[in-house]
Amino acid sequence: MTDPGAPLAAIERLPLAVAMRHDLWLYPIVEIFHIVGFVTLVGSIIVLDLRLLGLSKALPVQVLARHVLPWSMGALIVIVPSGLLMFTAHAGDLISNTAFITKMSLLFCAGINAALFHAGTYRNVAAWDRETAIPPAAKLHAAASLLIWVGVLACGRLLAYV
Repeated sequence: MTDPGAPLAAIERLPLAVAMRHDLWLYPIVEIFHIVGFVTLVGSIIVLDLRLLGLSKALPVQVLARHVLPWSMGALIVIVPSGLLMFTAHAGDLISNTAFITKMSLLFCAGINAALFHAGTYRNVAAWDRETAIPPAAKLHAAASLLIWVGVLACGRLLAYV
């Protein structure tokens, strides 16, 4: 029978994973990139979510989205590789860590929430952007997004302690 931990052990033996654990500065530098990317991503999402919840009504949602969504996409280009690098260093420990599992689950929920928002309510943004009230569905997506991202942040911090 194959050891279920073998693939994770193999990941941890990769030269880059070993360097992440043993080089004094590599892990902290990668983590800084991850945090800056996360702040950029979540900051842009929070601004849009707050607008959808009714703040800054003078600013059209479409105008704000055109400005913040590229920042979100750019941040993902930093977050994903840095997160994967950090994972390689401690794959065996993280895979069974409750905070990590919860964080990954919440990230999945955030992605589903964003996809549903953009495929649904946001497709008709031109109809409700300026003239009418923001649809309840858009507000629900925004509120869910805020809660999910607070959870992701909390779980990310708890990784060091759980």
